[in-house]
Amino acid sequence: MRVSDFHFDLPEELIAQHPPPERGASRMLVMEQEQGSGNSAVQRKGNREPGTEQDCDAALAGWSLRDAQFRELPEFLHAGDLLVLNDSRVIPARLFARRAVNPTSQNRDVGHPNSTQEPSRKIEVLLTERVNGPVAEASSTSLRDAGHAIPVPNVWRALVKPGRKVRVGERLEFFEPSQPDVSSSPTFQNRDVGRPILTAEVIEAGERGERTLRFAPLREPDTDFNAVLARIGHMPLPPYIRHGNDEAADRERYQTVYARDAGSAAAPTAGLHFTPEMLDALRARGVEIAYVTLHVGLGTFQPVRVDRVEEIKLHAERYTLPPQTADALRRALREGRRIVAVGTTTTRTLEHIAHEALAGFRPPEQSSEGAPGSSSHISTRCGAPDPGWIERIAPHSGETSIFISPGHRFRIVSGLLTNFHLPQSTLLMLVSAFAADRIARSEGPRSQPDADLGRLAVLATYAHAVRERYRFYSYGDCMTIV
Repeated sequence: MRVSDFHFDLPEELIAQHPPPERGASRMLVMEQEQGSGNSAVQRKGNREPGTEQDCDAALAGWSLRDAQFRELPEFLHAGDLLVLNDSRVIPARLFARRAVNPTSQNRDVGHPNSTQEPSRKIEVLLTERVNGPVAEASSTSLRDAGHAIPVPNVWRALVKPGRKVRVGERLEFFEPSQPDVSSSPTFQNRDVGRPILTAEVIEAGERGERTLRFAPLREPDTDFNAVLARIGHMPLPPYIRHGNDEAADRERYQTVYARDAGSAAAPTAGLHFTPEMLDALRARGVEIAYVTLHVGLGTFQPVRVDRVEEIKLHAERYTLPPQTADALRRALREGRRIVAVGTTTTRTLEHIAHEALAGFRPPEQSSEGAPGSSSHISTRCGAPDPGWIERIAPHSGETSIFISPGHRFRIVSGLLTNFHLPQSTLLMLVSAFAADRIARSEGPRSQPDADLGRLAVLATYAHAVRERYRFYSYGDCMTIV
């Protein structure tokens, strides 16, 4: 399957530039399976004319589309449903820096062979993930020579623009907004602008502007790094929101009302629609609510740069499954209740948790030859695996780079609320995978997902959303698949 198979035409004016005036005042397109939709399998497959508009329409056989409002969400959920949300908090991760002058630096700008370091325009830095691991322990001669002690490494992965100018060994300086605006001078030739509030050394370089930065200790030991980010950082709005730097309202609206643990470089946007009143209304209806944490980083928003879906690899992102959510998942799965994921980050987290539980589970009758990785082990994950794996779902933290594409068999998630996504994105592929899985389950417990049917059904749904002028992407409207 090609990445281009997930293309659709989207008028630019449908890309939401601002959130709705009131949180939760969004439209919601409901993609709902009709009763007895399993009988539509022959109709779906028999009426297809590949590559035509009729092909998409045939893929929607067995589905109904309903134009609704997000405030109607409780009508589409049932008492006993488990709703799972991602409670990661977005940090003001977009920073602006200048390169520190270092007369002894061996790094030279491209095009300036006679200068140790030419003045440069402002450097944009997007922090994507705090690093734990060997790179955080790397030696730092320049910081030691500067007289800094480093009791706890504060190391981050980041995207840097323009990346080609920023080399390993260089230091970046970050200033208070109240200090002279270093970014207003295109070449920063006025160097007498006061002491920076943060400095960072580039200790590792990757592709496409990826850098690893180690921040020096703060001048005031009692100052919290996150508090400094709140003062000098900007909300990391996606590039298709074109109103420039974040506005005051974005500090509130590009954050879910239930956000807790800081660490995301982008919002889990499906959660932006929820208000405290909506959460109360869902609880009153008998919907159980639980949370996972996945810190959104490069794995979610890095663009696809390969031609085939099978070649896509995602960056790892950190997640946490808390004890109360692990317990809620086990109970819901045992009792056959629906588990509705809010957003693709929640979906990826839950399906990774299922994968880990299945990978470590061996049915009681399985011989020692059926260890993880063997064909007998894998076969239990294809049709209907032994339910004993459910008991292996336990609280933990880890990393996931799971990529969900059409053909994936969903083990935990059985309902999805999500925003409308970019053409040819991994998020659109995940939604297509979920639709394919729902179709397969309507045809029988051992029916395997038809990747093409799911893709076409979602593309037909997106075509409806475009015709009906839904708002797309982070600040846009949402859709629900139930």
